[in-house]
Amino acid sequence: MSIFKRFRDLTLANIYALIEKAEDPIKMTDQYLRDMQEDLEEAERAVAAQIALEKKFKQLYEEQEALVKKREEQAHIAAQAKNIDLARRALEEKKIAEQKMLEYKTSYEQNKLAADNLREKLVEMRKQITQLKNKRETLVARVNAAKAQKNINKAMSGFDSNTALAGLKRMEEKALQLEAEAEASGEVYKKQKSLDEEFEQLNRDKEVEEELAELLKKYEE
Repeated sequence: MSIFKRFRDLTLANIYALIEKAEDPIKMTDQYLRDMQEDLEEAERAVAAQIALEKKFKQLYEEQEALVKKREEQAHIAAQAKNIDLARRALEEKKIAEQKMLEYKTSYEQNKLAADNLREKLVEMRKQITQLKNKRETLVARVNAAKAQKNINKAMSGFDSNTALAGLKRMEEKALQLEAEAEASGEVYKKQKSLDEEFEQLNRDKEVEEELAELLKKYEE
């Protein structure tokens, strides 16, 4: 797979659109994150290789640049020493070094430009991965909220407020009935107790009358 292929074929906006339509948006997001992470790792290797080329040509360019300066200085020294042949050889090698220096400079600049472009794309990839991770967190929150709402709705679907109110009313009526029965049983108990007391009183009165009658008989004689 070529570098940044998925990003050329599918923009982040299109990815969001596909995720929103997915049956399982979190699973879809995780898949895209895995794909993007693979692309990122591939891109990092490509950037590292490109930077290595950039540094290589920079080094070659600087070496030839230094050689040009060195051969020029040597040519001057040879000329001052009236060594024409040595001065000529120094100038010839200087010219060859200048040609190589220009070639390496051009290669260095081209590879530096390519490396800079890849660095920018790498930064953009990392930014988009961060955005997608943030999107995933938002999706997780939304999905969890939706599931919770669904469970609440499911629980509420079997709940009939009218039935609940009717049941509550029946319970209240039952409670009133029990209270009334308790109160009535108390009254019955009170009545039964009063009746027993009346018989006890009657017995006591009978005993008094009998004793009174006996007492009166004594005085009649």
